[in-house]
Amino acid sequence: MGRGPDPEHRRAVRQGLAVALATSAYGISFGALGVASGLDIWQTCVLSLLMFTGGSQFAFVGVIASGGLAAAPAAIASAALLGVRNVAYGMRMSPVVGGGFRRKAAAAMFTIDESTAVALAQPTPRSRAWGFWVTGIGIYVGWNLSTLLGALLGDVLGDPRAYGLDAAAAAAFLALLWPRLRGRQAIAVGVAAAVVATVLTPALMPGLPVLIAALVAIVVGWFNWLGRRDAVPERGAG
Repeated sequence: MGRGPDPEHRRAVRQGLAVALATSAYGISFGALGVASGLDIWQTCVLSLLMFTGGSQFAFVGVIASGGLAAAPAAIASAALLGVRNVAYGMRMSPVVGGGFRRKAAAAMFTIDESTAVALAQPTPRSRAWGFWVTGIGIYVGWNLSTLLGALLGDVLGDPRAYGLDAAAAAAFLALLWPRLRGRQAIAVGVAAAVVATVLTPALMPGLPVLIAALVAIVVGWFNWLGRRDAVPERGAG
């Protein structure tokens, strides 16, 4: 008899679809905000089709909304800074994706926060690959459909932020992160990075606070602060 999908595989698919659903819903906000900032419906949809990184897209339309098309260079710079983190994701996901150049080139479009998080939350190489592809492709399809819906509805929605769709995406991401916060080092890194990003966000252009906060994890990981203490096994009773 053939063996069915293993539990890890099924869990990866379930998590990927759940995160894709939550994140895709947030695309309605981007579609409405894109049109409200002065972009046409097709321009808003093209941003989702080609850029496909929510933080960079919101940064772009935010700068455009405040300064019009004259602010396009600043908008592009902000979006690019936020997108730099995907380079680090790509390096981490390369062994997960595997295969040759074509497979890696296809995976580049789907290498985002959520697909990386779902993949790394899985225990086996096969389930990590399934988590990555299900999440990435699911969000790409859902995000573009919801962007179109939000752009078409436009003013009918009112202020899309009032619906709390951004909180749904953040909650799904936190649900993946929470089980990994078991050791002192992981908790310290998460708290410190959050504090750094929160403090710097009002003072710096979009993208920079995220990159600076990421340095917290790099520095702590390099010196393995608190990590050695977490790794010390407890003494048995015997």
